[in-house]
Amino acid sequence: MSTTMGQTNLGGGMQTHSEGPIARTIEQQTAKIPSDVFLWAAVGSMGASAIFKLMGKNHASLFVADWVAPLLLFGVYNKIVKVQGSDRQH
Repeated sequence: MSTTMGQTNLGGGMQTHSEGPIARTIEQQTAKIPSDVFLWAAVGSMGASAIFKLMGKNHASLFVADWVAPLLLFGVYNKIVKVQGSDRQH
């Protein structure tokens, strides 16, 4: 079984499915945000975390540092939605 962005090959014919209205709405809204926003937000949270650490606020530093990975993942998701889309037919 192989899966490719909205298409599933189950040993024979190709089946397609479409995203629901909630996923479609989220993708339409997030596609409006430039991908750089997520990158700069992640870099900003790294900087803020470093500042908190230097100030001796270890818990705040770790809390803000935990934002970096999700922000980068949101950026990757945003880029994939812009390039591929969920319901784009080729």
